[in-house]
Amino acid sequence: MTTQARTDVLNPDRRQLLSQAAMTAVAAGVASLLPLHRAEAAASGAIRPFHVSVPEEDLLDLRRRLVATRWPDREIVADQSQGIQLKTVQQLVRYWQNDYDWRKMEARLNALPQFVTDIDGIDIHFIHVRSRHENALPMIVTHGWPGSIIEQMKIVGPLTDPTAHGAKAADAFDLVIPSLPGHGFSGKPTALGWDPQRIARAWIVLMKRLGYSRYVAQGGDWGNAVTEQMAVIAPPELLGIHTNMPATVPDDIARALQPGGSRPANLSADERIAYDQLDDFYKHGLGYAIEMSNRPQTLYGLVDSPSGLASWMLDHDARSAAMIARVFDGKTEGLSRDDVIDNITLYWLTNTAVSSARLYWENKLVFFEPKHIKIPVAVSVFPDEIYAAPRSWAEKAYPKLMHYNRLDKGGHFAAWEQPALFTAEMRTAFRPLRQSI
Repeated sequence: MTTQARTDVLNPDRRQLLSQAAMTAVAAGVASLLPLHRAEAAASGAIRPFHVSVPEEDLLDLRRRLVATRWPDREIVADQSQGIQLKTVQQLVRYWQNDYDWRKMEARLNALPQFVTDIDGIDIHFIHVRSRHENALPMIVTHGWPGSIIEQMKIVGPLTDPTAHGAKAADAFDLVIPSLPGHGFSGKPTALGWDPQRIARAWIVLMKRLGYSRYVAQGGDWGNAVTEQMAVIAPPELLGIHTNMPATVPDDIARALQPGGSRPANLSADERIAYDQLDDFYKHGLGYAIEMSNRPQTLYGLVDSPSGLASWMLDHDARSAAMIARVFDGKTEGLSRDDVIDNITLYWLTNTAVSSARLYWENKLVFFEPKHIKIPVAVSVFPDEIYAAPRSWAEKAYPKLMHYNRLDKGGHFAAWEQPALFTAEMRTAFRPLRQSI
């Protein structure tokens, strides 16, 4: 792979000219190194190697901004009810400023095969790892917000090379892990219309461009929205999907959750838990989503202050925020301090706080409403997710539910927090479909 120029790394949607780009015939594994204009690359469907190389001056600027943080007064409550506590953000910024090393993450990224390809006028960045085992099942895995491809990096080895991680060759996957448009190293849309449905269509094009005639898809958060829209489209190549944040809320429950509603009396124990989780989230946890859905461009502070960006990203859901607070208090959790800051730094260096927020503005889907999917679906329920979908709701939402399991540990960032549990779920969930490849 060749090192990209600064504008190529940080602003892939503004590339003018690709020097020494590779036009890669991925299915055949053949690459011819030819100079290629972007328009020619788009027309040909070329897949070009990608290499991350952040200029040192950008890292120095980040550190200067962290040092110059202007802090608010401390919250006047003893819990997180007013938002992310000052202590947590100060601990995070102190570590980010003095002890964190982005180059370690950069090296980990560059150890994986990364590519970009133009789809519908946008450069899509993706990791693509082919297993050394024959008959590996291809799977496209999609992140959400405030996540990124960093969420999935811990599962690459166990899924693509299972025999090196205590599993069988028959459990092998080929993995495709794209960055959503406007996120990470993918291009930033400059025109309207990049909603989950359009991204789903782009992912279908990507998998076809990579030569896959049979594959499965997985996602949580926005990744679930995109993955479920792929299942709604149901191209013949897509065998089934897996979600760790399913859209299963029945209409009567959705109505009861509206202002003035009340919890129905006839719910099972699991349904009561899910209802109460959703009720709390709608009343106290949706602030970030409402702002990004209505006024994403107003969030200028997120691209000017790394400390402000960090606090915004941490305040996604209460249980994840509490876990991250424990991490910076020195507790051992599913995520480390470096994990958390790796992800925030990616958003900072790529200047994608606002461009990623626009996906909320573009979306017109009701997030947890069932989408009438007719192909096989697998569901893994992690207890600290925004809501733990009951089996009864999942069975109604997915007529071809092929796998349902409730895990004992893990939350919103399942692959990132609990990679061993997540990997085991992928192997089990998709095993029935392997005979189709």
